[in-house]
Amino acid sequence: MKKLKTVTGIALMAILSFTSCQNEIDDVQGENPNTNSANSTTTSNLKRTSMYDGSFDDFLDGASCSSILLPFSAKVNGVQVSIFSQLDYQQVLSIFGQSNTDQDAVVLQFPFKVKLSNYTEANVTNQTEYNAIVNACSSAEASSQGAISSVNISFPITILTYNLSLQQTGSIVVTSEQQLYTYMSNVSSSELYSVNYPISATIADGTKMTISSDAELQAAINASLKTEATMAEATQNSKKLETILVNGKFKVDSFVSAGVNSASNYKDFTIDFANNLSVTAVNLLSTTVNGTYAVSSELSVFLKLNFSGNATFTLLNNTWKVTSFTATTITLQSTTNAAVTLVLKQI
Repeated sequence: MKKLKTVTGIALMAILSFTSCQNEIDDVQGENPNTNSANSTTTSNLKRTSMYDGSFDDFLDGASCSSILLPFSAKVNGVQVSIFSQLDYQQVLSIFGQSNTDQDAVVLQFPFKVKLSNYTEANVTNQTEYNAIVNACSSAEASSQGAISSVNISFPITILTYNLSLQQTGSIVVTSEQQLYTYMSNVSSSELYSVNYPISATIADGTKMTISSDAELQAAINASLKTEATMAEATQNSKKLETILVNGKFKVDSFVSAGVNSASNYKDFTIDFANNLSVTAVNLLSTTVNGTYAVSSELSVFLKLNFSGNATFTLLNNTWKVTSFTATTITLQSTTNAAVTLVLKQI
């Protein structure tokens, strides 16, 4: 999903104590027409890709613009939870996992601190103050001014600095996202810069790439945002699929392996998916086959089946790619052999 982080209450940070290294890079001395100013698209791109990423705790606060600093307390689906370290996040996820059809609710308990996308920290003492942070995040998302966390630049990178006459004045080695954010936030109106390409980056789906120009940086960002949109759509579809599974009972309408459809082996069984991630198949003679299932998503939606104690049903054990689904029919394809397909139909 596209993660966007706003600059809430931006405070001036201490300007980096970078050392100018004039004449250090001989092959780029002199004029450079490919420089950027404080208002250039590249400055915005680099600033947004280097903002603090607060998305890792979105399952708690729903705000990728910031993260809650530990420790803090909350009620999760009515259960009191204290979070002292990131290991305690599992408590929250376990409570969420008790049912995959209920509406999970997290009630944060004040006061607590948050780290904002400009790397500053803020005390939050009540819901009104927190609402202001969340609303500022929403505004940034709506105006495309928030962070782009789907492009991760590999550091260090070198920035070449120029005066307004396009003469190089030095070079700066940037070793972290925070340093890059600080530099881009403080580019003055009397200076220009250029990135010493090539640089390396990783986009949302894990693809690593080499970027050789400002234009390629823009292209990488466009590609990453498209990938994030696909991932966000898959996430929403996975939730829809979970609801369909839990709310209905199914039969095997088709199971094709090695070109043979063996759906008849399952014709007397009704498959029931429970909201605790268990699945049960029962036939007319009350023969019961137990198993588990899991729905996940990346760029696509996946359904993992794991039956035990019955040789016929263990043939269905696989991580299946969901190629299509409706309220009544779910079509699946094996992730290890595209020729193996399974169709579940609601009864």
